[in-house]
Amino acid sequence: MTVEEFNNKYKDFLEEGHYGLDIHVPAIVRYLDGVFGGLIKIPGFQYSQIKEKYNSCRFYTNLYELLGNPLDNIISTEIEYRVTLLLDLHSDYLKYSQDESNIL
Repeated sequence: MTVEEFNNKYKDFLEEGHYGLDIHVPAIVRYLDGVFGGLIKIPGFQYSQIKEKYNSCRFYTNLYELLGNPLDNIISTEIEYRVTLLLDLHSDYLKYSQDESNIL
Protein backbone atom coordinates (compact mmCIF):
# COMPACT_ATOMS: atom_id res chain seq x y z
CA MET A 1 0.00 0.00 0.00
CA THR A 2 1.29 3.47 -0.88
CA VAL A 3 0.83 6.66 1.13
CA GLU A 4 -1.74 7.80 -1.42
CA GLU A 5 -3.68 4.54 -1.06
CA PHE A 6 -3.52 4.82 2.74
CA ASN A 7 -4.88 8.38 2.74
CA ASN A 8 -7.58 7.36 0.27
CA LYS A 9 -8.57 4.33 2.37
CA TYR A 10 -8.93 6.51 5.47
CA LYS A 11 -10.19 9.67 3.75
CA ASP A 12 -13.41 9.60 5.79
CA PHE A 13 -11.26 10.01 8.92
CA LEU A 14 -8.93 12.69 7.54
CA GLU A 15 -9.62 16.17 8.90
CA GLU A 16 -10.64 18.55 6.15
CA GLY A 17 -7.79 20.63 4.77
CA HIS A 18 -5.02 18.29 5.95
CA TYR A 19 -2.77 15.95 3.98
CA GLY A 20 -2.70 12.94 6.31
CA LEU A 21 0.17 10.46 6.12
CA ASP A 22 3.37 11.78 4.56
CA ILE A 23 5.98 9.13 5.38
CA HIS A 24 6.82 7.12 2.27
CA VAL A 25 8.26 4.01 3.92
CA PRO A 26 6.30 0.83 3.07
CA ALA A 27 6.85 -0.80 6.49
CA ILE A 28 5.46 2.29 8.21
CA VAL A 29 2.44 2.44 5.94
CA ARG A 30 1.71 -1.24 6.69
CA TYR A 31 2.14 -0.69 10.43
CA LEU A 32 -0.17 2.32 10.46
CA ASP A 33 -2.75 0.51 8.35
CA GLY A 34 -2.93 -2.11 11.11
CA VAL A 35 -3.12 0.53 13.85
CA PHE A 36 -5.86 2.43 12.04
CA GLY A 37 -7.96 -0.73 11.96
CA GLY A 38 -8.42 -0.16 15.68
CA LEU A 39 -8.40 3.65 15.80
CA ILE A 40 -11.26 4.05 13.34
CA LYS A 41 -13.46 2.08 15.74
CA ILE A 42 -13.28 5.03 18.16
CA PRO A 43 -16.39 7.11 17.44
CA GLY A 44 -15.40 10.49 15.99
CA PHE A 45 -11.73 9.59 15.37
CA GLN A 46 -9.91 11.83 12.91
CA TYR A 47 -6.29 12.35 11.94
CA SER A 48 -4.68 15.34 10.29
CA GLN A 49 -0.96 14.69 9.85
CA ILE A 50 1.48 11.84 10.27
CA LYS A 51 4.92 13.02 9.30
CA GLU A 52 8.62 12.90 10.02
CA LYS A 53 9.98 15.94 11.84
CA TYR A 54 13.47 16.22 13.32
CA ASN A 55 14.12 12.51 12.61
CA SER A 56 11.08 11.35 14.54
CA CYS A 57 7.39 10.78 13.93
CA ARG A 58 4.69 13.33 14.65
CA PHE A 59 1.18 11.88 14.90
CA TYR A 60 -1.61 14.48 14.95
CA THR A 61 -5.15 13.33 15.72
CA ASN A 62 -8.17 14.34 17.76
CA LEU A 63 -7.62 11.57 20.33
CA TYR A 64 -7.09 14.12 23.11
CA GLU A 65 -10.55 15.59 22.50
CA LEU A 66 -12.10 12.13 22.37
CA LEU A 67 -10.23 10.27 25.13
CA GLY A 68 -8.55 12.95 27.20
CA ASN A 69 -5.23 12.67 28.89
CA PRO A 70 -3.48 10.30 29.76
CA LEU A 71 -5.06 7.79 27.36
CA ASP A 72 -4.44 9.99 24.32
CA ASN A 73 -0.85 10.50 25.40
CA ILE A 74 -0.24 6.78 25.87
CA ILE A 75 -1.64 5.86 22.45
CA SER A 76 -0.05 8.71 20.50
CA THR A 77 3.33 8.37 22.20
CA GLU A 78 3.45 4.62 21.53
CA ILE A 79 2.58 5.09 17.85
CA GLU A 80 5.16 7.87 17.47
CA TYR A 81 7.77 5.71 19.21
CA ARG A 82 7.16 2.69 16.97
CA VAL A 83 7.08 4.71 13.76
CA THR A 84 10.31 6.46 14.81
CA LEU A 85 11.93 3.05 15.34
CA LEU A 86 10.84 2.02 11.85
CA LEU A 87 12.22 5.30 10.46
CA ASP A 88 15.57 4.61 12.15
CA LEU A 89 15.68 1.06 10.79
CA HIS A 90 14.81 2.29 7.31
CA SER A 91 17.49 4.98 7.50
CA ASP A 92 20.11 2.49 8.72
CA TYR A 93 19.14 0.09 5.93
CA LEU A 94 19.53 2.81 3.29
CA LYS A 95 22.92 3.83 4.66
CA TYR A 96 24.11 0.23 4.81
CA SER A 97 22.83 -0.68 1.35
CA GLN A 98 24.45 2.39 -0.21
CA ASP A 99 27.82 1.78 1.47
CA GLU A 100 29.92 0.10 -1.22
CA SER A 101 32.26 -1.36 1.40
CA ASN A 102 29.40 -3.72 2.34
CA ILE A 103 29.38 -5.33 -1.10
CA LEU A 104 31.02 -8.76 -1.14
